[in-house]
Amino acid sequence: MTNETNMNSMSEFLNDYDVKRIREGEILDGKVIEVNDKEVIVNINYAFDGVISKEELTYEGKSPEEVVKKGDEFKVYVLSPNDGEGYVLLSRVKALAVTEREELKKAFKSGELISVNVKEAVKGGVVAYYGGVRIFIPGSQLGRGRVESSDVVGKTLEVKLIELDLRNRKVVASRRVIEEEQYQIEKKRMWASVNEGEKRTGVVTKIAKFGAFVDIGGVQGLVHINDLAWGRVKRVEDVVKVGDQVEVFVGEVDREKERLALVLKDVNSEPWKVHGSSIKDGAVMEGKVVRLTNFGAFVEVLPGVEGLVHITEITDENIAKASDVLTVGQNVKVKVLSVNKEDKKLSLSIKEAVERNKEYMKYNDSDEGLSLGDLFKDLKF
Repeated sequence: MTNETNMNSMSEFLNDYDVKRIREGEILDGKVIEVNDKEVIVNINYAFDGVISKEELTYEGKSPEEVVKKGDEFKVYVLSPNDGEGYVLLSRVKALAVTEREELKKAFKSGELISVNVKEAVKGGVVAYYGGVRIFIPGSQLGRGRVESSDVVGKTLEVKLIELDLRNRKVVASRRVIEEEQYQIEKKRMWASVNEGEKRTGVVTKIAKFGAFVDIGGVQGLVHINDLAWGRVKRVEDVVKVGDQVEVFVGEVDREKERLALVLKDVNSEPWKVHGSSIKDGAVMEGKVVRLTNFGAFVEVLPGVEGLVHITEITDENIAKASDVLTVGQNVKVKVLSVNKEDKKLSLSIKEAVERNKEYMKYNDSDEGLSLGDLFKDLKF
């Protein structure tokens, strides 16, 4: 029987039974009733079943038995109402192309996310597919941070469409805008929750001459160089490095300007809190010169505790500046002139410590048998 005869027979059959007619280009609902390695037979609620060839079933060219099974339901596209053998010729690929384009239009308009399969890295980014639709993701849009194109090939990414021109086959998507939105939400939540005085775990993200920037989970704060340690810090890199995980205390919080001051040094180990009670007026202590100024020298007498030796308390000799007789790093004896624990200030004297030492040596050489109490009974401690 010729194709023309088959067509006439089908037309007569449809007329006799008043069955609805289908046309080329229609999209129908189909249900798989039979599958083999070459084709799929589909029920389309029509007088005749439909047939889908292997080539019209999937983009990947797989065997039909790998793609669908009996009972699966999906949309089909009518290629021809009659294939000449009593079947309606169908295409799942063309139906997908139509529905995929509509889904992309909807996603682009609403801003909803889509999942794409990344196939290859190309110049400037990667090529991904949404079904059979080619989508380009620029390298700068692969993530909020730096992402290597080769690292995402073969992966499924959730992206947002940022450009859609189906007529010219120009579809561009971004992963970065999603991560940026998530980051802003998390940052807002963190700014609302962070409070002064609390302890947080963070990661050092950047080093500067004046301090270190630390991310405490979506919010970045600055640890000033003076707040890295209780002792004097010359270089930030001597204390922390980029990537270090650190425990910090939250200092000043400015939510309006989104500025955060952090403290790395342990507030419970504050030197004056630890050593303050051991420093007494009149005591002679060992110290190290840590800084010289025009008006004197700063001497560290205990870890993190410094005091000022005014230029007039360095020596009885007439000197123009502290560096005339002292050098940074020099060990000296000092006498405590006054202690202000509230303001954490210490006034020291080198010359009085020297005089006291001379006096001790004089008595030690000439007054055998005297007690230390007798020797220093006129000195204030």
